Amino acid sequence: MKVSANKVVSLTYELKIEDGTEMLMVEKVTPETLFVYLHGMGGLPQKFEESIDNLAIGEAFSFKLSKEESGYGEIDETAIVDLPKDIFVVDGKFDDEMIKSGHFIPMTDNEGNKMQGLVLEVGEATIKMDFNHPLAGRDLFFDGLIHDVREATAEEMDHGHVHGEHGHQH
Repeated sequence: MKVSANKVVSLTYELKIEDGTEMLMVEKVTPETLFVYLHGMGGLPQKFEESIDNLAIGEAFSFKLSKEESGYGEIDETAIVDLPKDIFVVDGKFDDEMIKSGHFIPMTDNEGNKMQGLVLEVGEATIKMDFNHPLAGRDLFFDGLIHDVREATAEEMDHGHVHGEHGHQH
């Protein structure tokens, strides 16, 4: 059976990004943690699904998603902000081990929405934070293998997602 619309696909992959002249591993999905999804339901970037369409069990894939195709898009400069350093003070102390350049910090906005911010720079009075998705502005490189392809059940089709092992449980 081949990957096509309305099929449940199980696969492994390595996701890498370019960092200067070096390729960095971002994510690795192994046979123990298969990625399982319902092909053709719009849950993945269109180019990702097109790149593995018609592959069979045991076939390998390797492709690139440009930053425009990935769904993360370009860097939004308005998501890079200077925040007052005093908002990072807890119980009268500033944690300079946690709040330093290169660290991701869990934060909450004024409306209670949770987000991750990347510390870009620690200044005397402000902290420069980047709230863009870590993959924004980057091309994504995938290498992987198709492990299983099966027909989706009627219930999976009705719900628009995979049920059972590695899928959604009700």
